[in-house]
Amino acid sequence: MSFFFAMLFYVAALILVLGLARKIFQYAWTPAPLKIPTTPAPVTRSGVVLRLFREVVFFESLFKSTKWTWIFGWMFHMGLFLVLLRHLRYFVDPAWVPTWVWLPIELIQPFGIYAGFAMVVGLIGLFLRRIFVDRVRYISAPSDYLWLILLFFIGFSGLMMQFVSHTDIVMVKQYFTGLLTYSQGELPVDFPLIVHLLLVAVLMILFPFSKLLHVPGIFFSPSRNQVDNPREKRHIARWAKALDKQETN
Repeated sequence: MSFFFAMLFYVAALILVLGLARKIFQYAWTPAPLKIPTTPAPVTRSGVVLRLFREVVFFESLFKSTKWTWIFGWMFHMGLFLVLLRHLRYFVDPAWVPTWVWLPIELIQPFGIYAGFAMVVGLIGLFLRRIFVDRVRYISAPSDYLWLILLFFIGFSGLMMQFVSHTDIVMVKQYFTGLLTYSQGELPVDFPLIVHLLLVAVLMILFPFSKLLHVPGIFFSPSRNQVDNPREKRHIARWAKALDKQETN
Protein backbone atom coordinates (compact mmCIF):
# COMPACT_ATOMS: atom_id res chain seq x y z
CA MET A 1 0.00 0.00 0.00
CA SER A 2 2.81 2.42 0.85
CA PHE A 3 4.58 1.67 -2.45
CA PHE A 4 1.34 2.03 -4.42
CA PHE A 5 0.60 5.47 -2.98
CA ALA A 6 4.21 6.56 -3.46
CA MET A 7 4.05 5.74 -7.19
CA LEU A 8 0.55 7.21 -7.45
CA PHE A 9 1.57 10.56 -5.99
CA TYR A 10 4.76 10.76 -8.05
CA VAL A 11 2.69 10.25 -11.22
CA ALA A 12 -0.06 12.62 -10.04
CA ALA A 13 2.44 15.36 -9.13
CA LEU A 14 4.18 15.00 -12.51
CA ILE A 15 0.89 15.24 -14.41
CA LEU A 16 -0.24 18.21 -12.31
CA VAL A 17 2.98 20.20 -12.76
CA LEU A 18 3.47 19.47 -16.47
CA GLY A 19 -0.22 19.90 -17.25
CA LEU A 20 -0.45 23.24 -15.46
CA ALA A 21 2.79 24.46 -17.05
CA ARG A 22 1.45 23.54 -20.50
CA LYS A 23 -1.87 25.32 -19.96
CA ILE A 24 -0.25 28.42 -18.45
CA PHE A 25 2.12 28.59 -21.44
CA GLN A 26 -0.88 28.24 -23.76
CA TYR A 27 -2.79 30.98 -21.94
CA ALA A 28 0.20 33.31 -22.00
CA TRP A 29 0.75 32.92 -25.75
CA THR A 30 -2.86 32.93 -26.90
CA PRO A 31 -3.37 36.15 -28.93
CA ALA A 32 -5.60 38.84 -27.46
CA PRO A 33 -6.26 40.98 -30.55
CA LEU A 34 -8.98 43.13 -29.01
CA LYS A 35 -9.01 45.57 -26.14
CA ILE A 36 -11.95 44.16 -24.15
CA PRO A 37 -11.67 44.98 -20.43
CA THR A 38 -14.99 44.72 -18.61
CA THR A 39 -16.04 48.25 -17.70
CA PRO A 40 -15.75 50.13 -15.47
CA ALA A 41 -12.12 49.18 -15.85
CA PRO A 42 -8.91 50.67 -14.43
CA VAL A 43 -6.88 52.97 -16.65
CA THR A 44 -3.49 52.15 -15.10
CA ARG A 45 -1.46 48.97 -14.67
CA SER A 46 -1.52 49.34 -10.88
CA GLY A 47 -5.29 49.60 -11.08
CA VAL A 48 -5.38 46.30 -13.00
CA VAL A 49 -3.28 44.65 -10.27
CA LEU A 50 -5.67 45.95 -7.62
CA ARG A 51 -8.68 44.78 -9.62
CA LEU A 52 -7.24 41.27 -9.97
CA PHE A 53 -6.47 41.22 -6.24
CA ARG A 54 -10.08 42.11 -5.38
CA GLU A 55 -11.35 39.52 -7.84
CA VAL A 56 -9.12 36.71 -6.58
CA VAL A 57 -9.47 37.41 -2.85
CA PHE A 58 -12.99 38.86 -2.54
CA PHE A 59 -14.74 37.60 -5.72
CA GLU A 60 -15.84 41.14 -6.49
CA SER A 61 -17.75 40.46 -9.72
CA LEU A 62 -19.57 37.47 -8.21
CA PHE A 63 -20.55 39.57 -5.21
CA LYS A 64 -22.14 42.13 -7.54
CA SER A 65 -23.91 39.38 -9.46
CA THR A 66 -25.49 37.10 -6.85
CA LYS A 67 -24.99 37.21 -3.11
CA TRP A 68 -25.95 33.60 -2.31
CA THR A 69 -23.52 32.15 -4.84
CA TRP A 70 -20.87 34.54 -3.56
CA ILE A 71 -21.36 33.40 0.06
CA PHE A 72 -21.00 29.70 -0.72
CA GLY A 73 -18.28 30.21 -3.33
CA TRP A 74 -16.21 32.42 -1.05
CA MET A 75 -16.68 30.02 1.90
CA PHE A 76 -15.44 27.11 -0.17
CA HIS A 77 -12.45 28.84 -1.76
CA MET A 78 -11.22 30.59 1.39
CA GLY A 79 -11.79 27.42 3.42
CA LEU A 80 -9.80 25.43 0.87
CA PHE A 81 -7.02 28.03 0.93
CA LEU A 82 -6.65 27.79 4.71
CA VAL A 83 -6.83 24.00 4.60
CA LEU A 84 -4.01 23.90 2.04
CA LEU A 85 -1.90 26.20 4.21
CA ARG A 86 -2.55 23.94 7.18
CA HIS A 87 -1.49 20.88 5.17
CA LEU A 88 1.95 22.38 4.53
CA ARG A 89 3.07 21.00 7.87
CA TYR A 90 2.87 17.48 6.41
CA PHE A 91 5.40 18.33 3.69
CA VAL A 92 7.70 20.82 5.43
CA ASP A 93 10.18 19.93 8.15
CA PRO A 94 11.01 22.81 10.53
CA ALA A 95 14.69 22.01 10.03
CA TRP A 96 14.40 22.81 6.33
CA VAL A 97 12.85 26.26 6.50
CA PRO A 98 13.55 29.52 8.37
CA THR A 99 11.40 30.53 11.33
CA TRP A 100 9.57 33.29 9.44
CA VAL A 101 8.23 30.62 7.05
CA TRP A 102 7.38 27.99 9.65
CA LEU A 103 5.74 30.35 12.16
CA PRO A 104 2.73 31.24 9.92
CA ILE A 105 2.21 27.51 9.26
CA GLU A 106 2.03 26.92 13.00
CA LEU A 107 -0.30 29.87 13.61
CA ILE A 108 -2.73 28.79 10.90
CA GLN A 109 -3.32 25.28 12.34
CA PRO A 110 -6.39 26.03 14.59
CA PHE A 111 -8.04 28.10 11.84
CA GLY A 112 -7.40 25.40 9.25
CA ILE A 113 -9.48 22.88 11.23
CA TYR A 114 -12.60 25.06 11.18
CA ALA A 115 -11.88 26.10 7.59
CA GLY A 116 -12.57 22.47 6.69
CA PHE A 117 -16.17 22.91 7.86
CA ALA A 118 -16.51 26.13 5.83
CA MET A 119 -15.18 24.31 2.77
CA VAL A 120 -17.72 21.46 3.10
CA VAL A 121 -20.66 23.80 3.81
CA GLY A 122 -19.71 25.93 0.81
CA LEU A 123 -19.62 22.85 -1.44
CA ILE A 124 -23.05 21.73 -0.21
CA GLY A 125 -24.44 25.19 -1.00
CA LEU A 126 -22.92 25.19 -4.50
CA PHE A 127 -24.26 21.67 -5.15
CA LEU A 128 -27.79 22.61 -4.06
CA ARG A 129 -27.56 25.73 -6.23
CA ARG A 130 -26.98 23.58 -9.30
CA ILE A 131 -30.03 21.49 -8.43
CA PHE A 132 -32.58 24.12 -7.41
CA VAL A 133 -31.68 27.19 -9.50
CA ASP A 134 -33.27 26.61 -12.91
CA ARG A 135 -30.88 28.66 -15.04
CA VAL A 136 -27.85 27.06 -13.37
CA ARG A 137 -29.28 23.53 -13.63
CA TYR A 138 -29.92 24.09 -17.35
CA ILE A 139 -26.25 24.79 -18.13
CA SER A 140 -24.79 22.23 -15.68
CA ALA A 141 -23.01 19.22 -17.15
CA PRO A 142 -22.57 15.92 -15.27
CA SER A 143 -18.91 16.82 -14.69
CA ASP A 144 -19.98 19.92 -12.74
CA TYR A 145 -21.77 17.74 -10.21
CA LEU A 146 -18.95 15.19 -10.11
CA TRP A 147 -16.33 17.83 -9.30
CA LEU A 148 -18.41 19.12 -6.41
CA ILE A 149 -18.94 15.56 -5.13
CA LEU A 150 -15.22 14.79 -5.42
CA LEU A 151 -14.23 17.92 -3.52
CA PHE A 152 -16.93 17.28 -0.91
CA PHE A 153 -15.65 13.79 -0.12
CA ILE A 154 -12.07 15.07 0.03
CA GLY A 155 -13.14 17.57 2.67
CA PHE A 156 -15.47 15.12 4.44
CA SER A 157 -12.83 12.38 4.69
CA GLY A 158 -10.37 14.94 6.05
CA LEU A 159 -12.84 15.94 8.76
CA MET A 160 -13.44 12.26 9.53
CA MET A 161 -9.74 11.81 10.23
CA GLN A 162 -9.75 14.85 12.49
CA PHE A 163 -12.87 14.19 14.56
CA VAL A 164 -13.97 10.53 14.14
CA SER A 165 -11.26 8.08 13.09
CA HIS A 166 -7.92 9.56 14.11
CA THR A 167 -4.88 8.80 11.96
CA ASP A 168 -1.25 8.66 13.07
CA ILE A 169 -0.29 12.13 11.80
CA VAL A 170 3.38 11.62 12.68
CA MET A 171 3.58 8.58 10.38
CA VAL A 172 1.77 10.49 7.63
CA LYS A 173 4.25 13.35 7.86
CA GLN A 174 7.24 11.00 7.88
CA TYR A 175 5.83 9.24 4.84
CA PHE A 176 5.34 12.38 2.74
CA THR A 177 8.57 14.09 3.78
CA GLY A 178 10.23 10.81 2.83
CA LEU A 179 8.65 10.97 -0.63
CA LEU A 180 10.23 14.39 -1.13
CA THR A 181 13.66 12.85 -0.58
CA TYR A 182 12.81 9.63 -2.49
CA SER A 183 12.93 7.52 0.67
CA GLN A 184 9.70 5.60 1.10
CA GLY A 185 8.30 5.15 4.60
CA GLU A 186 5.24 3.38 5.99
CA LEU A 187 1.77 4.81 5.44
CA PRO A 188 -0.96 4.15 8.06
CA VAL A 189 -3.65 1.89 6.58
CA ASP A 190 -6.74 3.74 7.83
CA PHE A 191 -9.88 3.76 5.67
CA PRO A 192 -10.59 7.55 5.84
CA LEU A 193 -6.92 8.28 5.05
CA ILE A 194 -6.88 5.89 2.09
CA VAL A 195 -10.08 7.42 0.68
CA HIS A 196 -8.74 10.93 1.26
CA LEU A 197 -5.43 10.25 -0.49
CA LEU A 198 -7.04 8.43 -3.42
CA LEU A 199 -9.43 11.30 -4.08
CA VAL A 200 -6.65 13.89 -3.77
CA ALA A 201 -4.58 11.94 -6.30
CA VAL A 202 -7.55 11.83 -8.70
CA LEU A 203 -7.98 15.59 -8.27
CA MET A 204 -4.29 16.21 -9.03
CA ILE A 205 -4.39 14.03 -12.16
CA LEU A 206 -7.58 15.53 -13.61
CA PHE A 207 -6.97 19.15 -12.56
CA PRO A 208 -5.02 20.23 -15.70
CA PHE A 209 -7.84 18.97 -17.95
CA SER A 210 -10.85 20.39 -16.11
CA LYS A 211 -12.86 23.55 -15.51
CA LEU A 212 -10.80 24.03 -12.36
CA LEU A 213 -8.21 25.70 -14.59
CA HIS A 214 -9.98 28.95 -13.80
CA VAL A 215 -7.47 29.08 -10.92
CA PRO A 216 -4.57 30.21 -13.17
CA GLY A 217 -6.86 31.24 -16.02
CA ILE A 218 -8.28 34.31 -14.27
CA PHE A 219 -4.88 36.01 -14.45
CA PHE A 220 -4.89 35.65 -18.25
CA SER A 221 -8.47 36.82 -18.86
CA PRO A 222 -8.40 39.84 -21.25
CA SER A 223 -11.57 41.20 -19.66
CA ARG A 224 -9.73 41.43 -16.33
CA ASN A 225 -6.02 41.96 -17.03
CA GLN A 226 -6.21 44.75 -19.62
CA VAL A 227 -5.85 48.47 -19.00
CA ASP A 228 -8.75 50.54 -20.31
CA ASN A 229 -6.70 52.89 -22.49
CA PRO A 230 -7.75 52.24 -26.13
CA ARG A 231 -7.64 55.95 -26.99
CA GLU A 232 -4.31 56.64 -25.33
CA LYS A 233 -2.44 53.59 -26.64
CA ARG A 234 -3.04 51.41 -29.66
CA HIS A 235 -3.48 47.75 -28.74
CA ILE A 236 -1.61 45.40 -31.09
CA ALA A 237 -1.35 41.66 -30.47
CA ARG A 238 2.06 39.96 -30.70
CA TRP A 239 1.22 38.16 -33.94
CA ALA A 240 0.04 41.45 -35.49
CA LYS A 241 3.31 43.14 -34.53
CA ALA A 242 5.20 40.33 -36.29
CA LEU A 243 3.10 40.84 -39.45
CA ASP A 244 3.78 44.60 -39.36
CA LYS A 245 7.51 43.96 -39.20
CA GLN A 246 7.35 41.57 -42.16
CA GLU A 247 5.38 44.06 -44.25
CA THR A 248 7.82 46.83 -43.34
CA ASN A 249 10.81 44.72 -44.37
